[in-house]
Amino acid sequence: MRFSERGLVWLWLSAVIFIADQLTKYWATEVLTLYVPEKVTSFLNWTLLHNEGIAFSLLADQPGWQRWFILIMASAIVIWLFIWLYNSSRNLKLHNISLALVIGGALGNIYDRAVLGYVVDFIQLHYNDYYWPAFNIADSAITVGAVLLIVDTLFRNQDKEHNESTSG
Repeated sequence: MRFSERGLVWLWLSAVIFIADQLTKYWATEVLTLYVPEKVTSFLNWTLLHNEGIAFSLLADQPGWQRWFILIMASAIVIWLFIWLYNSSRNLKLHNISLALVIGGALGNIYDRAVLGYVVDFIQLHYNDYYWPAFNIADSAITVGAVLLIVDTLFRNQDKEHNESTSG
């Protein structure tokens, strides 16, 4: 399979996510004050936070080993996703878009962790006194990519089973 036929042609989307993530984190770091919420709407704040853990700040209270553990694990996952994308046909658009979103988001957070020692989070959603943990563009891309990958896997398998049952 030639390069133009592989899922790698979607890596431009990973680059867009990475750049958007880093630009917004730079903006947040320059404009916002650490731990001070800036109200945007009745349900959205910009709140600069430094997350030394993983999702929902898990492991953030550890003495520092988690930085390297998370970096190694996230890097291994990105390499695996890159290989998966390399082996995918260009025609599997939703599948490839999903992988590219996750790769771009993961690279954004890996960069933060490697360079800063923590991930910059700044988007904070809430309803009254119920707050969702702060997140960033990279986290959003990872989440959307994972959900789309699940949807693609479920529906592509159903289509395959339907086509096999109607052709037999």
